[in-house]
Amino acid sequence: MNKRLLTSLAISAVLAAGTGQLYAADDLMSSAKALFKPIPDKPPVLKGNPATPAKVDLGAKLFFDPRLSKSQLISCNTCHNVGLGGADLQETSTGHGWQKGPRNAPTVLNSVFNIAQFWDGRAKDLAEQAKGPVQASVEMNATPELVLKTLNSIPEYVQAFKAAFPGEKDPLNFDNMAKAIEVYEATLNTPDSPFDRFLKGNRKALDAKATSGLKLFIDKGCVACHGGINIGGSGYYPFGVVAKPAENILPRGDKGRFTVTNTSSDEYVFRSPSLRNVAITGPYFHSGVVWSLREAVDVMGSAQFGIQLTSEETDAITAFLGSLTGKQPKVVYPLMPASTDSTPRPVL
Repeated sequence: MNKRLLTSLAISAVLAAGTGQLYAADDLMSSAKALFKPIPDKPPVLKGNPATPAKVDLGAKLFFDPRLSKSQLISCNTCHNVGLGGADLQETSTGHGWQKGPRNAPTVLNSVFNIAQFWDGRAKDLAEQAKGPVQASVEMNATPELVLKTLNSIPEYVQAFKAAFPGEKDPLNFDNMAKAIEVYEATLNTPDSPFDRFLKGNRKALDAKATSGLKLFIDKGCVACHGGINIGGSGYYPFGVVAKPAENILPRGDKGRFTVTNTSSDEYVFRSPSLRNVAITGPYFHSGVVWSLREAVDVMGSAQFGIQLTSEETDAITAFLGSLTGKQPKVVYPLMPASTDSTPRPVL
């Protein structure tokens, strides 16, 4: 995939957005509306897993409860800290026994709008994703059996599952644990960013530098991989189209989606990350070794397009990316039900 193809993808994205023709070069707002969509104020309805207050409340408790891990120290929120932009400020996350994971933890915020979950897209939705870290030895290091034994030992959880999944013969099961977490995570969205207000017609929502950065973002072809509602997260693309980044940024041993599909063309292909809130979710890339957003912009320019952005261009694109920070979720830390004498003890 070269620069010409990426540019073609950007043009196709405009057409796919329903304009029927290429956008007028002098109408940046019309162009942006064709390529991007604002985050909605309300969470989306999940197919096959409708939200209810009881289910969301249960999901919140489970998201923050470290007893889903073998050590009873690590929760979903440990690596996807809602107060830190849904990420964890680590190059790669620290898991069970202080082990380091292989990839940077993507933000949980707005993740419901991604085409799939994980950098390689191996989980089709948030429910499937929620099961992975619980069982991964390098992360929470538990098993479905241990999780169910723990939850069943806590009467308040038994009642909470009955309320969240009424009418089911055995509501407290591993699948329902994941479904509850999914409906809660689907509420962790960040609407009303300056860029969203711009998309809704407020031309003053972006200052001059951010507006210039938006135009560059479109014109340089960044939108080919980072468009739509999540400014990314909607497809799989090679990292290093023109030139592979340094090995610490693109570790040669991590072949991305290839490990899922076993298809040679998927080597070093990754799901494009959402750029929502990107200014507060560093460090960057799946390797997590780049801490400066300006540096990340420059890396993408050289690796994907083979161009050296000027300092002014980098500043402008970075300013535009700063406008993607939305209203952060207001979260009240839930009070988890107490353990009992039959609750398994932590294993460190």
